[in-house]
Amino acid sequence: MANQKFFEERTDQSEVKARIVNKYFSTWAQVVMPTVAKRGGKIAYMDLYAGPGRYKDGAASTPLLVLQTAINHPLMSQMLTAYFNDADGDKTSTLQTEIDSLPGLGKLKYKPVVTCGEVDDDAATYFNETRLVPSFSFVDPFGYKGLSLRIVQGVIKDWGCDCVFFFNYNRINAGINNPGVKKHMDALFGEERADTLRARLPGLTPELREAAILEELANEIQSLGGKYVLPFTFRNSEGTRTSHKLIFVSKHFKGYEIMKDIMAAESSTLDEGVPSLTYSPADASMPLLFSLVQPMSKLKEMLLEDFAGQTLSLTEIYERHSVGKPYIKRNYREALSALEAAERVSAYSTKGKRRKDTYPDHVKVQFKEGY
Repeated sequence: MANQKFFEERTDQSEVKARIVNKYFSTWAQVVMPTVAKRGGKIAYMDLYAGPGRYKDGAASTPLLVLQTAINHPLMSQMLTAYFNDADGDKTSTLQTEIDSLPGLGKLKYKPVVTCGEVDDDAATYFNETRLVPSFSFVDPFGYKGLSLRIVQGVIKDWGCDCVFFFNYNRINAGINNPGVKKHMDALFGEERADTLRARLPGLTPELREAAILEELANEIQSLGGKYVLPFTFRNSEGTRTSHKLIFVSKHFKGYEIMKDIMAAESSTLDEGVPSLTYSPADASMPLLFSLVQPMSKLKEMLLEDFAGQTLSLTEIYERHSVGKPYIKRNYREALSALEAAERVSAYSTKGKRRKDTYPDHVKVQFKEGY
């Protein structure tokens, strides 16, 4: 079946996905562990559609990568509780065998838990009614069955809890107007937003359909408490259309910033240093298509307009302006440096001397009135 084939054939996209999840887990854990350790607490990694642990060619998938990261970290190995689930008993059996044979598994204080079961309404109720330790959750159904935003709401509601989920754009785009899968679409978007999409999508171009679907998804997540929503797009082998997305959800800007930097590093193209937040196998052969965007010019103009008459630090500018845009902090630093050199803005330090072209928090940037 398609899901089985996914684990038989390791693709560039699956490797990128696994790297993004594992990199974020490692960085997230090191951010929350000092606070949790003071309370003698635990952290958790939850993978609700874990698969068999390895691809057919022997490469480790996300569960084994995460566990190996924890095994190699002295503090993480003493704090991590790992929970892996899959609805396919063959996969969970194989995963258990793979986990049991991991080198250094004995270093983990808490034995990883592997369960077999459907992720359904009962699971959503459990996560919403149970107080979680700081957790990073990966929700990766192959299609749309079992992908409910109530699950996402449940796994991010507590302190230190973030989530990333797999959004099969191809199948969801095809299914939104299909009466046969209405209940799955309603579970994903909420019935009201799903109905809005059904009325809005017919007649839209593919690009506008994608934007509309993502907008309603993000709006529903935000209404459920996920303040920061960050998508990473995977395109098909020809680079002509979106195949699927990873959607990251957090309540805190720090998580958003960390994940955006990770996704930026995994992007297959940069334009003027601005990441596409997209992986496309075709990008290397079609660099001109992306380079026509000129995003740094747009950023400089936006900054002058949006902050006219204000005085702020680089960090304040980045936190207020970057959400929902592809720019990373380095882009803002470069834009401010160019604007300062052109005398479109001025900057001063509140702590004496300042090194040229640096913007630590004690340096304030003044934007002129009437940009």
